[in-house]
Amino acid sequence: MSEAVLYVVATPIGNRGDLSARAIETLGSVDWIAAEDTRHSGRLLRDLGIERPLLSYHDHNAEGRARQLLEYLGNGQSVALISDAGTPLISDPGYRLVRACREAGVRVVPVPGASALIAALSVAGLPTDRFAFEGFPPRAPGKRRAWLAPLADETRTLVFYESAHRIEGFLADLAAVFGGGREAVIARELTKRFETLTGGTLAELVERLAADPDQLRGEFVVVTAGREAGAGEASARIEARALMRVLTRELPAGKAAALAAELLGGKKKHYYSMALALKNE
Repeated sequence: MSEAVLYVVATPIGNRGDLSARAIETLGSVDWIAAEDTRHSGRLLRDLGIERPLLSYHDHNAEGRARQLLEYLGNGQSVALISDAGTPLISDPGYRLVRACREAGVRVVPVPGASALIAALSVAGLPTDRFAFEGFPPRAPGKRRAWLAPLADETRTLVFYESAHRIEGFLADLAAVFGGGREAVIARELTKRFETLTGGTLAELVERLAADPDQLRGEFVVVTAGREAGAGEASARIEARALMRVLTRELPAGKAAALAAELLGGKKKHYYSMALALKNE
């Protein structure tokens, strides 16, 4: 390919059979391949019999590498951007390169394929006409619950990514902030040998994972139902109380109330009274 084009190429999230013929043709024809992890992607390319120059492109070198790739593109060469798995730009830094190319007038072409986000939504059995992708939650439990609090009233289906090391804590926090009765589906190891889909309420899912250590391995997509219309006031009271219970464990009542008012809205005085009541329980 002699034309200066950035191809955004989706790779498999597990099953190699999901790589399209168009993706294979593109990867075998471009002048350069920019990969999140060259060792991981190098194995895929070797298995496909593709030998092309490979460059790393990740969070830590995105700015400098983008300049280098733009120089190649400016000289009429073609570049394929791939991630470790799935569609680039979904929870990875590729958008910076795409933005730089568009600003420079370089043609950007998608070569679509696998995406864990879309794969999970397609089999969760939850509404997909409106959904919000939230990516990976914060690692620290306190920050994670504070981050989840504003999402508790979201009526759209919500999609999260999580790792094996934090899935138990994340589900427990979801149940605490959203309420244990919220419906959800855990999609684990999608398209891989040990793929499992587990549905139920958040409280039930917490128990199921705790009872089966094998379900704590792999990569996870968590899909939760949105808040039901009309459940706003009661839900808000429950979620405010759950958030305050977490905050008052770590902070004085005044600071906890101020943070809750900032996150949830309302008067600090209201949350301060709630904090005092919780401390007395």
